[in-house]
Amino acid sequence: MKRTIFGLIILLLTSPFAFGQEEETEQEIIELSKNKWQWMAEKEGDKLAELFDDKAVFVHMGGSWGKEREVDIIRSGGIWYKNAEIHKVSVKLINDTAILLNRITLTAEVGGNEVTNPFEVTEVYIKKADGWKLAALSFTKLIGAGNH
Repeated sequence: MKRTIFGLIILLLTSPFAFGQEEETEQEIIELSKNKWQWMAEKEGDKLAELFDDKAVFVHMGGSWGKEREVDIIRSGGIWYKNAEIHKVSVKLINDTAILLNRITLTAEVGGNEVTNPFEVTEVYIKKADGWKLAALSFTKLIGAGNH
């Protein structure tokens, strides 16, 4: 009985710390995502190459590919992410993995044509020894009214 009570006391004392730490991590991931959108808009290939895990995957309306091709496309302006207007963001933490969902309106230049589309963007980050790395980025185009 004493062990159970002691265990409950420890759990109650550490829960606020754990919750505060989780909230802090969620904010860190949200800021990292915001920085990523800015770096994409500014074609900051070196910063993105550092953020993207070497095994990262990127899923777009036109196909999927890895880190090297994504960075090359951004550097060359093949896709120029001019502005990502973020309407809603959420983060779920599972151990050393963070799943961020962004509901955005993306204005981009693709093949010389400016396009604006509503997307739900899934970003998966993994915690590594040298910090958080983006492991997956997937765009899902939203159809219909009320996309924001």
